[in-house]
Order: sequence, then structure tokens, then C-alpha cells
Amino acid sequence: MKILLVYPETPSTFWSFKDALKFISRKSAEPPLGLITVAALLPEEWNKKLIDMNVTQLNDKDLMWADYVFLSAMNVHISSVKNIIRRCNKLGTKIVAGGPLFTTQYRDFLGIDHFVLNEAEVTLPIFLEDLKNGNLKEIYQTDIFPDVALAPIPKWELLDINKYASLSLQYSRGCPYDCEFCSITMLNGRVPRTKSKEQFIAELNRLYELGFRGTLSIVDDNFIGNKKKLKQEILPALIEWQKEKKYPFSFITEVSINLAEDDRLVKMMVESGIISVFIGIETPNNDSLIECGKSHNQKIDMITAVKKLQQSGMIVSGGFIIGFDKDPKDIFDQQINFIRSSGIVSAMVGLLNAPTGTHLFNRLKNEDRLVDSFNGNNSDGTTNIIPKMNYKDLINGYTKIIHTIYSPAEYYKRVKSFLKEYNVPSWKSSVPNFNEVKAFFKLILVLGILEGGKKYFWQILFHTFFNYPKKFSLAMTFAVYGYHFRRVAATI
Repeated sequence: MKILLVYPETPSTFWSFKDALKFISRKSAEPPLGLITVAALLPEEWNKKLIDMNVTQLNDKDLMWADYVFLSAMNVHISSVKNIIRRCNKLGTKIVAGGPLFTTQYRDFLGIDHFVLNEAEVTLPIFLEDLKNGNLKEIYQTDIFPDVALAPIPKWELLDINKYASLSLQYSRGCPYDCEFCSITMLNGRVPRTKSKEQFIAELNRLYELGFRGTLSIVDDNFIGNKKKLKQEILPALIEWQKEKKYPFSFITEVSINLAEDDRLVKMMVESGIISVFIGIETPNNDSLIECGKSHNQKIDMITAVKKLQQSGMIVSGGFIIGFDKDPKDIFDQQINFIRSSGIVSAMVGLLNAPTGTHLFNRLKNEDRLVDSFNGNNSDGTTNIIPKMNYKDLINGYTKIIHTIYSPAEYYKRVKSFLKEYNVPSWKSSVPNFNEVKAFFKLILVLGILEGGKKYFWQILFHTFFNYPKKFSLAMTFAVYGYHFRRVAATI
């Protein structure tokens, strides 16, 4: 069999970092981990090619070569997915579709031959057996959450790793929390399922053998879902491996804010190389937190928690949501003030949306408050919810937040605030590598000469150089991020 694995094109969003990637000569922030994991589940003797449309053009000859196109996607890819389906249908190439988008919305797509839904470790073997016996069905789905020990080492060799800013791997699936707006528990369950330390280290060894060095994204929805196992097994093994290999990797991942309550866990994560975490803060308004079921955010002073993590050696990025039913009229100023006070540089603020199948989706469907389908991009100024707040006030307030927090003056002030709090981990080298030096000359040209607001860039450059020389490279990275954020904000 000849299998073409296709990943759709991601539009420009806060999450895509497309404008930032140009400075380091990369095409995409992360690779399609799901597809290269599926590739490892297919028979070894099959011919496999991967086209990630974020780094490589998809040509008709690629589609005509394939016996099957294996297509995986998220909600944000809907437009690109529909174009791929149309092209395959026109050429007569069969499509097998799976992943989060199709698991929740497969009924919305025509022209797909077979849906292999939920987690592939369960459904894909059944599809392959039926293919072997010439008895294929249209839909393969399950309510089983499999042991992630069944997951193979991903086929990273299908990638051109030099086109990605980071590579990714997975340690666990599932989240112990059940926020109303989130689809994670629907897709992966509430009981975190984890890999063994041997399995996790084996994946690191494979990436090391392939010659990759740099940033790895641990794509878990909540890395600290099983704190006991992390502290007793995984992190001690990771710390030992990193020290032995002289820290070839640094890690980014997602956690809940109660990480800040466990000093030992924080220290071990930083020592193991996990130095950047994304936290779903959502809102500083307590009533809105109660509304969406984010009880663990209510039990902690979130600004104090963020600063504690920063002081421990972690870069904290935050997710924020506008549009809860309980949001007061001054929620826009509340969000701006929280982001200012926290020193969170990368603050991803989006409008509340209701992904298909979530508790929020089901509630609002019963209330007849849904419009259109969720497009997966909660930072484009659109929503599929009829809000309780006046819609025009919501949009104007959201626009005010984005244009305020990503204006050059506000953004660079936040960078200064972060640099004051942040402590560089002891193992981390402050010597820039060759790619960072190249990127530096590009950013001098673009941010220091060509872009408006360049005076703020020069201020942060000299401020960091003279006051925090060990943090200079990080400050310049944030300067590049800010350029991307401003470009996206200008479209909102």
C-alpha cells in the first residue's frame, strides 16, 4: 500500500507564530505528532509519505500516487480540510480521516471514504483488519480509552525536522478537570493515562539519535495530572538523562495553575529542563470561573502563583477567555490589569466558543444560543455563541484588550516586568547559538529599523543587555513574538 499522510494548513493565529518563524528560518512551530504516530501503527512494509502543508506544498501528483490519503486535523483546519477533500474527490483518491476534528464533527464532512475516530491504538487495527479482508466500513469509533503504553515511537524520520521550530512528543492523555468549554475530557477522559519512564526515555533517545537538539513540546493537556508518578519516576529519570547528555533538550508543556503549590514538583521540572508552561487562567472574575467549572483556579491567588513560577525559572504563557455569561461590564479592564500585573508576556486572549460535544455546547444548544459551527480559532474575534452581554459591546471590549496588551508600549513593559521576576535555570547556557545570532541580525533590521514603535525595541534591548545579560536571548525572543502578536492583532 502507498499511504500519503496529509496535515492541513494552519491559518495565521496567535498560536501559529508564523511571523515569528521567519526570523529563525523555520516553516512551522510544531509537527503533526498524531499523523507520525499513526504512521508508526501502519504495517512497516507499506510505503509512507508525509505532507505537512505548513512546510510543504501538496501537489496533485502526491495525491495520485497514494492508494489512500490519511487526513488528520483540528477545528482550526476546517477550511484547508474541505479543500483537500475536494481535491482528493476530483482525482479519485480515497480518504481515511481521523483526529480531533473528525472525532467530534465527522457528520459535517462529505466526500470522506472512511472515518477512523477516537484513539488510533484501538480503532486503526480494526480498520486495517477489515482492509485486509476486503470488508471496510465507513465509521470506526470506540468509547475505550486505551493504555498509552500501546502508543509506538512516532515516525519522526518522515519529517524534515529542520523546518520546525520545535518537535513534539506525548507523555500522557487525559485531564483530571472537566471545564465546561473544554473538549479534552470528551476526547481523552478524566483519568490521566501515562507512559512509563522507559517508554518516555526511549522516545527521547530516538530524537537524540536523529540529531535533533533544541526545544521539545510535551503536548499533554495537563502534564501534572499524575503528580505522584512524575515525582517518583518520570522526572528523576529525565533529570538523570539530561545531565548525562548535557541538556540537549528544553521542554514546553501545559499545566494547571496549582503546580505552583508543589515546590518540589516545580524544582524537579525546572531541573529536568521543563522551563516553559502554558496555563489556562481564563479569567480573573470569580463568578466566571465558577460558571465554567474552573474550581482549581478559584483556590489560589493566580498572580502570586504566576510570579512564583517565574521566579523558579519557568516562562509562563497564559490562556484567557472573554464572553462568559457571568462576565461583568468591566471584564475587559479586569483582564488587561491582570495581564499587566502578572507579567505574562504571551497572553493568548480569545472569545469564548463552544466546541462540538462539550458540556458548554450541549448547554447552549438546549438554550438555543449557538450559531454556525466552531472554527477552532478563538482569537479571530468570532464566536459561535449568542452571548448574554451585548454582542457589539463584547466585540469592542475584546478588540480593546488585544490592541492594548499588544501595543508596543504595553508589550515591552510586560517584558520588563517578566525579566525582573524571572530567574534563569542554573543549567541553561546564556551563550547564543548560530541560529540565534542569525535571527538577531534579522530582528535588528525589522524591529529596530523598519517597524513602527522601534523605540520600544531599542529600549528593551539596551535595558536587558545592561541589566540582565543572561536573559538577553530570551528578551529578543519575546521581541520576535511581539512582532507576530502585533501582526495578528492588526487583523482583529
